[in-house]
Amino acid sequence: MSDDELWSIGRLAERAGTTVKTVRFYSDRGLLPEAARSTGGHRRYDPAALDRLRLIRDLRALDLTVPQVHHVLTDQDGGAETGGALEDALAGRLSALGSQLTALRWRETALRLVLDCPPGERPDRLRLVGALPLPPSTAAPARFWRGWLPPRTPERIVSAFLAQAVPQPPADPTPEQALAFARLHALTARPCAGGTRPQPDVHRAAGARGATVLYAGLAEAYELAGARMRRGRAPHPGEALDAFAAAYAEAYGTPDTPRFRRLLAGRLTADPRLERYWELAARVATPPGARPDPTPGTAHDWLRAALDAQLTAPAPGVPRTAPPA
Repeated sequence: MSDDELWSIGRLAERAGTTVKTVRFYSDRGLLPEAARSTGGHRRYDPAALDRLRLIRDLRALDLTVPQVHHVLTDQDGGAETGGALEDALAGRLSALGSQLTALRWRETALRLVLDCPPGERPDRLRLVGALPLPPSTAAPARFWRGWLPPRTPERIVSAFLAQAVPQPPADPTPEQALAFARLHALTARPCAGGTRPQPDVHRAAGARGATVLYAGLAEAYELAGARMRRGRAPHPGEALDAFAAAYAEAYGTPDTPRFRRLLAGRLTADPRLERYWELAARVATPPGARPDPTPGTAHDWLRAALDAQLTAPAPGVPRTAPPA
């Protein structure tokens, strides 16, 4: 191609409706190769550079980074008709935009939580929403449970439990959901008294060996209890309670007997912090107007109540004491 058929950087910029500075910027970064140099050392471009420059501007308008644009152009130069580089870049931008939109929705809801509450509650609300990362993260609840579960619990058991126990923050939260998640974050991010989280008696009794057996059995018992809770059944002895007691008995290496169940009931003490956790988790996970779905915590409470009901029931053949008239 002769020099007469080549364009100066100024002419290319004019044809593209941009500035010389922009053309030089893309050339210096290898996005817009020059065809030649004049005898005076000035850049020269062939007419095809106009289409390439327009493509670069279109990609940049989609907020792709310069390295991403370079990757897309390299892919195209290699002959790819439907380049995977473009698809990957666009998918990445969509994911990033989704996170940004979620963060904005949460920020808007947080502002309303502070604005719409009584003036006396604003300092507490400010502390709650100010400590919440945006977009919201489940890191604090996950750390809380990792510290609470028995030491050396297999990772597959931990991961399965976390999937059930840690509620995912909704992308477009109601004020009630946002407030509950902020309180959940504050509850789990706060260190325990003494700097350590004591393990429950039932965990210490099971030990590391029994952790896998215990949580596999509890998962089955919670599922069985959850099915009954969805039907509105009150806590009662039966298949769900048998699976619950059997999980602990097998983890402890002892038979599931009436005496064992009495001992187990004494160890299953309520933990106010955990009860508060499950209350908040249910609020986060429940859409407006929907009925809360059973959580591992509410299923656990149902099973504890079922165990208490069994232990306080009269023995077969013994009549119940009639209530006073």
